Amino acid sequence: MNFLVCGGAGYIGSHMVKTLANLGHHVVTFDNLSTGYRNSVKWGEFIEGDLLSQTDLDSLFSARRFDTVIHFAARSQVGESQQNPGLYYRNNVVGTMNLLDAMREHNVRNIIFSSTAATYGDPVTETISEDHPKKPVNVYGRSKLMVERLLQDYSNAYGISSVCLRYFNAAGADPDAETGEKHEPETHLIPNIIRSLLDGGDAGLKVFGNDYDTPDGTCVRDYIHVNDLCSAHLLAADYLISHEGAFAFNLGNGTGFSVMQVIRAVEEVTDQTVEFELQGRRAGDPAMLVADAGLAQSELGWSPQYDDISDIIQTAWGWHNKEVKNS
Repeated sequence: MNFLVCGGAGYIGSHMVKTLANLGHHVVTFDNLSTGYRNSVKWGEFIEGDLLSQTDLDSLFSARRFDTVIHFAARSQVGESQQNPGLYYRNNVVGTMNLLDAMREHNVRNIIFSSTAATYGDPVTETISEDHPKKPVNVYGRSKLMVERLLQDYSNAYGISSVCLRYFNAAGADPDAETGEKHEPETHLIPNIIRSLLDGGDAGLKVFGNDYDTPDGTCVRDYIHVNDLCSAHLLAADYLISHEGAFAFNLGNGTGFSVMQVIRAVEEVTDQTVEFELQGRRAGDPAMLVADAGLAQSELGWSPQYDDISDIIQTAWGWHNKEVKNS
């Protein structure tokens, strides 16, 4: 198949590009490199361009034929979204609308969208299924939910079929350490713990809150390996071959790990002691976010292969160590 991967120079996108290329698909990465890295795209064709540029999109679609679009291109920092909502609505919502219009014009009918558990907001059930109320509490989550509604409307009006995949906490790295997670600034727990070790404690790891209603008082999250996310996208592409409409699925392990459990797991994997500074709660951090991914399992035939947090951490540790040695 011919795939267009928007945002393929980013963390999850680069893993997706590698997965597609290794399976023999023809893949084109389209990325403006605002948060991605050119050297992360080691497979297929790379086109630098922006979803906000009609000229870039016209050039992209006029010269190539695509069967399916996989759309990762988005701003994704919660704090930044609150401080700069215009950036998020333009990039995430308007950019996606431009992409969909280009797909319409060039008769590309299938798209897989990288969504998020942030569309749900504060949980009202122990685990979150797709029918959980959608009341996002930040601009990032609202922008993603707007895109989901946009996809539903484009399906109804124009016949563009879509699968929205709502990730919980993406984690880990390519087991071959050819690509991995690098954000600036880095806000994710596992890479920040690892950075604190590789920087000799200078990275200043912070733990926010130890008085939540959880077994050890720290926040609990559902960590899903990036390669398991990629396998779900492959299954979603197959699903759209035989299903028309707009669909949404949660992706998670269905098991939560607390901040302290993750820290202890990193210590076991690395045989090092993790030093951290305990601070007060951050506004808007729910105590627990755990996925019910049963629908993805029954409809897509998907199940995560990395269900042990130590295995996820091991892949991240290998990637970050290689990055430090090569820097």
